[in-house]
Amino acid sequence: MRIGELSRRTGVHTHQLRYYEAQGLLEADRHPNGYRAYDETAVLRVKQIRHLLGAGLSSEDIAYLLPCAVGETPVLLGCPELLAAMRSRLQRLDDQMDRLAQSRAALAEYVDAAERMSRQSYPPFETPTREPVPA
Repeated sequence: MRIGELSRRTGVHTHQLRYYEAQGLLEADRHPNGYRAYDETAVLRVKQIRHLLGAGLSSEDIAYLLPCAVGETPVLLGCPELLAAMRSRLQRLDDQMDRLAQSRAALAEYVDAAERMSRQSYPPFETPTREPVPA
């Protein structure tokens, strides 16, 4: 099948399919006229890629994991290298969540402080006591 048909069957834009090919996630044969030709397994492969991307994996991670993928969802066959890669990605996500939680807590404190301070009266801003700083 050509790229347009693969796009229709998977719901993935052709530019994304080309990107998957460039990343080594998807393979296509070439017709003499240069058109891409995909076999039936490409439909399953694209669905696997979409599920793995939805799990937050990078295209580099997915390239590593795809040989172990079975089925559309997919199920990943366990091997020590695969499990180590997934645990590493999970740890990176946990670290990002911790940093976001810390940022959120700090921002919430600033909002609370600003709301408390808004109840106090301030000198009018029309009479500046200092020279404005040039931008």
